[in-house]
Amino acid sequence: MSGRDNKHNIFSTRPSLVAITMGCPVGIGPEIILSYLAKKKFPANYLPLVVGDIGVLQRCARELRINIEITAWKPGNPVDSTRIHVVEPKRGAGYALQPASLNWGQPERETGHAAVAYIREAVRLIKKGQLDALVTCPIAKHAIQLAGYEFPGHTEMLASLCDTRDFGMMMAGRRLKVSLVTIHLPIAKVAEALNQEEVRRIIKLTGETLIRDFGMVRPRIAVAGLNPHSGESGLFGQEERSIIEPAVAEVTSEKWELAGPLPPDTVFKMALDNRYDAVVAMYHDQGLIPFKIVHFKDGVNLTMGLPIIRTSVDHGTAYDIAGKGIASDSSLKAAFLLATEIVGHRKISK
Repeated sequence: MSGRDNKHNIFSTRPSLVAITMGCPVGIGPEIILSYLAKKKFPANYLPLVVGDIGVLQRCARELRINIEITAWKPGNPVDSTRIHVVEPKRGAGYALQPASLNWGQPERETGHAAVAYIREAVRLIKKGQLDALVTCPIAKHAIQLAGYEFPGHTEMLASLCDTRDFGMMMAGRRLKVSLVTIHLPIAKVAEALNQEEVRRIIKLTGETLIRDFGMVRPRIAVAGLNPHSGESGLFGQEERSIIEPAVAEVTSEKWELAGPLPPDTVFKMALDNRYDAVVAMYHDQGLIPFKIVHFKDGVNLTMGLPIIRTSVDHGTAYDIAGKGIASDSSLKAAFLLATEIVGHRKISK
């Protein structure tokens, strides 16, 4: 056996390491991490590794009376499920947390710097091949802006770190998957923001994600209209005729089945009835209201188009309940499990 073959075998037998970034240090990220990881129940050959602050996690564990060892980890060190292994970013460049001085639910400049530092460190380690996927706990836009960062959120920051322009947002659950053409826009600006290029781009990203990350063969994609009754032949709006229909026609492919624009008030029910594998929604609440009715506790935010695997909880920092030990870890569990599934699908596809 050649040295090259030896190296390949050694790499392929190590457990896949899934990074979990701690998110905002004074949000619910630390406690949901502790809650989930203390259960020590992970898929075979997949292990979590936290990118965050040991002091914050230890303080949170003491306050919530969670008894588990928390230890520092460096690349090359072994990982097991009996302890929580933590990578801390290097001190400096704004990252200089003092855990004892932090107050739950009260973000400040240093917590914003820390949240960004965790993301940067996780991406760096994934790019070097030392970690296999990324699960993110929540950050808040205003918190990272306190530290001088202008990113609207995780997705745009990760796209910048990965030098990716073609990316998008999918909310994923067992019963319903929804991708969004426009995301954080006022309703009054949605129609003017829609264009054929963006609709085509998100449809293609959705199809490619379903194939590569979910292992689907010729997935079925439904595209929602914008207006009531999908415009009712132009009576209630022209966007379906002028934008969505031409976009759908141009991305019809043998790789996926495509239907739309379909009436928004029925398309999600059709997806839940297993007629479609995913729905492309035109704006944020059009897609997220039905999604969260079905997957409020176990929904996952998946970033499409990145060269790395990134899933996230589908909730915010919940500053009002941070540090109280009442936050649910169900979305974090779902995000971790989906990340492991995607790692497996991508390995098979290679």
